[in-house]
Amino acid sequence: MLSTIVKRLAIGVVVLWVVSTVVFLALHLVPGDPARTILTGTGATPTETAIEQLREQLGLNLPLWEQYLRFMGHLVTGSLGESLRNGQEVTALVAQRLPRTLELVLATTIVSVILGVALGALAARRGGWLDRVLTVGTSFGVAVPAYVAAVVLVYAFGVQLQWLPSGGYVAFGADPVGNLRSLILPTVALSIGFTAIVARMTRTSVLSVGEQDWVRTGRAVGLTERQVFNRHVLRNSLTSVLSVTGLQMGALLGGTVIVERVFSWPGLSALLVDSVNNRDYPVVQGVVLIIAALFVLLNIIVDIVYGFLDPRGRD
Repeated sequence: MLSTIVKRLAIGVVVLWVVSTVVFLALHLVPGDPARTILTGTGATPTETAIEQLREQLGLNLPLWEQYLRFMGHLVTGSLGESLRNGQEVTALVAQRLPRTLELVLATTIVSVILGVALGALAARRGGWLDRVLTVGTSFGVAVPAYVAAVVLVYAFGVQLQWLPSGGYVAFGADPVGNLRSLILPTVALSIGFTAIVARMTRTSVLSVGEQDWVRTGRAVGLTERQVFNRHVLRNSLTSVLSVTGLQMGALLGGTVIVERVFSWPGLSALLVDSVNNRDYPVVQGVVLIIAALFVLLNIIVDIVYGFLDPRGRD
């Protein structure tokens, strides 16, 4: 297991270097001048002299290879640089937004896994009309985009019924109840598709594992159906569920952009979109790099848990 972790970390470092290089080059190929964008945003018409002075101040007049070396040098020292717009440390901006996105991702994952595993296992065991209802429901859940569900939830529960806030963020430390209320609707919007995928995977895995010879042997030696299911079927079915859960969590880290916009949730995705629009290279590079690092870390955690669930995965 230790050697597996070391290998994953080494691969992760290479992945992060490739991601950072691709993002750096891609951003500099996007049309638009950050210096001109910044000065235009002040409301005045910038002169070419002022633009050149700002470009020199920000280091944008340097050759691309030199800008790249400076960028990589900052990464080696643990710095993500400074925002071109306000001079703030990118690390500070990310540290402010990241916990809010992680809060949303973790809440969505917990709800989706609990409901998905329960529904999938129940449908696989009972079959019949319940299985047919789950099949239709999960097809609907996968087909409905999260942003569509978000708009419907805002209109129904935030505007019409006014049961829950239609947007905004409340810190847990300031108001725990307000934090929970503001978290419910975006979590539900993101959980619909996630739950459907987990339920489908659980159902398929339970049916597949239930046909194995060693499961029949468990029944033959006198174990009850509940014991066979809990000890042998469900546990071995969770390996597939774990894999899809890890992928979905990784997708949520950078894929909550529209949902965060709909609910005015000040998370990492919203920061990324604003930075792209403002041509704020260091912030975009820093946010993408952090998301990639979290994705690599998440995969390592999934590998470790997978090894405990299935010893064959430790090799």
